[in-house]
Amino acid sequence: MTTFLETDRLILRAFTAADTDRLLALHNDPEVTRFINGGRPTSRETIETRSLPRLLHDYPCWGTRGYWAAQERITGTFLGWFEFRPLEEHSPAVVELGYRLSQAAWGRGYATEGSRALIHKGFTDLDVERVTANTMAVNTRSRRVMEKSGLSFVRNFTGDWPEAIEGSEHGEVEYELTRTEWEQPR
Repeated sequence: MTTFLETDRLILRAFTAADTDRLLALHNDPEVTRFINGGRPTSRETIETRSLPRLLHDYPCWGTRGYWAAQERITGTFLGWFEFRPLEEHSPAVVELGYRLSQAAWGRGYATEGSRALIHKGFTDLDVERVTANTMAVNTRSRRVMEKSGLSFVRNFTGDWPEAIEGSEHGEVEYELTRTEWEQPR
């Protein structure tokens, strides 16, 4: 297990093929995926052939991954995952922040804790200049995590949804935090 980052309560580590069943459970919880695909189930084949390869991808600009399995530091319980990946393969300047945590982890501050730690690492160690994050406009919990992590609302937009899901008619929102903003005293 390769640890990428630790916080007071979390370990963010590299995914392995051994995480397939954990991902299958996470991605098949309709509440967890409600704002992703409308809560529709994900097959094992999709996890193995699409999801896991994306989570295992190394980005050339860092020589490391952009997705990290999240587990409780003390118990080792799998909580979900965090995304902190460059938008361009060979440039760390702009990264996308994301998270997908199990319901058991909701409301406990894990998403904010992991996001803040990744943002700090990005601006201090990884040459990141801008962190961006998107969600559906109606996903108030995710928007709150973005705000608590220091990101600010940028815009509403309409994404290209292959299939409309409940709430998609309200569009999406983008948040961001730049290195300059992050470095300013609060």
